Amino acid sequence: MNITTDHQEGHGLMLARYQRLIEISQQLNSTLDLQSLLKKIISAAKELTNTEAASILLIDAATGDLRFEIASNIKPQDMEDIIVPKGSGIAGWVALHGEPRVIDDVTKEPTWSRKVDDTIEFQTRSILAVPLRAHTKIIGVLEGINKIGSGGWDENDINTLTTLASQAAIAIENARLFQQSDFIAEMVHELRTPLAALKASTVLLLRPELKEDRRVDIIQTMHSETERLSRLASDFLDLARLESGRTRLDASRFDLKKLIEESVDVVHPQAGDKGVNITIECDHFTANADRGKVKQVLLNLLTNAIKYNRENGSIWVRAEETRGEDDQPFVRVSVQDSGYGISKEHQKHMFEKFYRVSDTAGFTQGTGLGLAIAKQIIQAHGGQITLESEQGVGSTFAFTIPLATR
Repeated sequence: MNITTDHQEGHGLMLARYQRLIEISQQLNSTLDLQSLLKKIISAAKELTNTEAASILLIDAATGDLRFEIASNIKPQDMEDIIVPKGSGIAGWVALHGEPRVIDDVTKEPTWSRKVDDTIEFQTRSILAVPLRAHTKIIGVLEGINKIGSGGWDENDINTLTTLASQAAIAIENARLFQQSDFIAEMVHELRTPLAALKASTVLLLRPELKEDRRVDIIQTMHSETERLSRLASDFLDLARLESGRTRLDASRFDLKKLIEESVDVVHPQAGDKGVNITIECDHFTANADRGKVKQVLLNLLTNAIKYNRENGSIWVRAEETRGEDDQPFVRVSVQDSGYGISKEHQKHMFEKFYRVSDTAGFTQGTGLGLAIAKQIIQAHGGQITLESEQGVGSTFAFTIPLATR
């Protein structure tokens, strides 16, 4: 009687699990935002296999190595330094052979390395790793880590995670393709304007009756449009690498105040031309981030604060300690201006690709990619970038990056 009851309960649990798997698969197939999709996949993996943590490693097309794309137990800034060579370790073996691996006790597995655990200060006990197979191609590995409860991994866990991985791999490839085609369409649209200006300019220059002063104006126009094309190309590449995950952070410890002072020095001539005064209110914080990328964000925010400010206006750059997820120490950097502010409607779109608002002279400048790039950089550090603005008063852009722990 007990055996029959146990069998019925087990059968019922499996039906419930597969019903949930169907629901999750439908959610994955309707999600085209890559980061949102990856979060849903690891959340589903933890839920369906009852594990402490889950992670996704994707194959780097350039090297064939595996890199952590997302993990519930690893901070984004820590993932950047972890590379799993092709065929190496448990995940490397799964990616190479295209078969699941079950490790009930990692201490008894010769191919397992403590390197990742030591980096993220986590204790791995058991692993279930399955290949992410999109059609005939393996694009990475999905892992469940540390089975909860006294029992180990069973056949149902393997089948469930394998089925989830099959759905997830196709969803990841679809999101990548959508992201790529969407970006290319936007890029082509943006390139048309400067190309059209250059084409019109060359036609005008060929006219024999063209006066010399008009010829000089046209050449200057061609020069500025050529520079704009160059900036667009650079920004396109930056954003494409960031969105695809191919740009890796070069994290190091550095004095944030020195970086802020250095960035202010760069924009000082531009601020001086407009009579804008910049005040720094910041203690000496030691950040743990990609210094070059953070400087790129700071320069973008400072340049915008000058461009959209009043004549003889002010800018305040501040930094203060705050807390991120899991109570991790972060520093919040804010750039406040005394400009005309941004309307509620414009605020909704400020971090979107190619979105631009007119400056104080009524001109639309830039590539419209600076804030989108800044957002990607800050999110790659596990931080956030925000905007607060009031028309007639000014705007404050702020971002958070990790503080170095002693």
